[in-house]
Amino acid sequence: MKKCHTVFAACTAVLTVVGLGAAAPAAGCPTLHVVRPGHSIQKAVDAAKPGDTVLVMAGTYHESVKVTTRGLILRGQGRSTVIEPGKKKSANACAENGNGICVVGTKSRRLDGVTVENLRVTGFARAGVFAVGTDRLTVRYVTAEKNKLWGIAEERSERSLIRANTVRDNGDAGVFLANTILTEAGAKDTRGTAVDGNVLTGNRIGVTVRRLRNLSVTHNDVTGNCAGVFVVGDENKPKAGKVTLASNRIVKNNKYCKKTARLPFLQGSGVVLTGTEDTLVTGNEITGNAGRSPLSGGVVVYKSFVGTTSERNRVTGNRLSGNAPADVVNQESAKRQNTFTRNNCVRSKPAGLC
Repeated sequence: MKKCHTVFAACTAVLTVVGLGAAAPAAGCPTLHVVRPGHSIQKAVDAAKPGDTVLVMAGTYHESVKVTTRGLILRGQGRSTVIEPGKKKSANACAENGNGICVVGTKSRRLDGVTVENLRVTGFARAGVFAVGTDRLTVRYVTAEKNKLWGIAEERSERSLIRANTVRDNGDAGVFLANTILTEAGAKDTRGTAVDGNVLTGNRIGVTVRRLRNLSVTHNDVTGNCAGVFVVGDENKPKAGKVTLASNRIVKNNKYCKKTARLPFLQGSGVVLTGTEDTLVTGNEITGNAGRSPLSGGVVVYKSFVGTTSERNRVTGNRLSGNAPADVVNQESAKRQNTFTRNNCVRSKPAGLC
């Protein structure tokens, strides 16, 4: 029977041992690369092979980390493993773009099976964790806080699992999912991406889903943001939609955020559907979201700012109370066939939707 040998050493020691020609692990066996304070996470990641684990010990690391190896596991030891911006200028493209951890595939080949888990990433100019061109990415037990744009973000990615993270006090969305960020394109099928069981608080928006299809946002605790959950489409085809928002707790998202070039000021929005189709909002607790923004209310169905309609969305079986101006707000015309059924609520605009 073939035995797997595991390397336990600091990052530089791993490189030194390999350089001296020491016996390598048997073919196909994963290696554990241990990084201790004072050593480089990036060097360990660069030395890792597909399927290896880079274990980052407790401590503070001033760097950005770019992952391009499939199947890599980047694991910390909880919130005591802290990744912050580096103090020196770096040639690392991830750092140059203002991100903390980057998981990067290509347009022709997605990066498959990477896991980022059990660490804290904070203080970056753009995103704490940013992924592009990935397949089956897992981000879990990560604390992403006080980043100037997003906590956890991705584009052009499929079948991601974003689970059990704490995402707080980021400048824009806590979790931001998009087809593409800088170019116009129709909605992308994520093939089942899931945002599940996260705590999202103190952000501009808890979760933003932009120009995507076929994904779920479930069992999240979304509170204290300017807005809870946005599902956003525009005039491009195919249209955004087929999103499931289920069993979330979306409570008192009443922080005030100033208007931007894309949106009016935000305050008191629970769930906003704008320019989307065939989205299901069900089994959620949506309470105490109150404000005077055009997007305020418990569940708001809103025609997009470029005139795209919201059609065939279903809001059913939710518990709504204390939202203002109303628990349910439908700003679309009746002919768009958005339906509101079996919701436990008090007030709607127009009347008759509760």
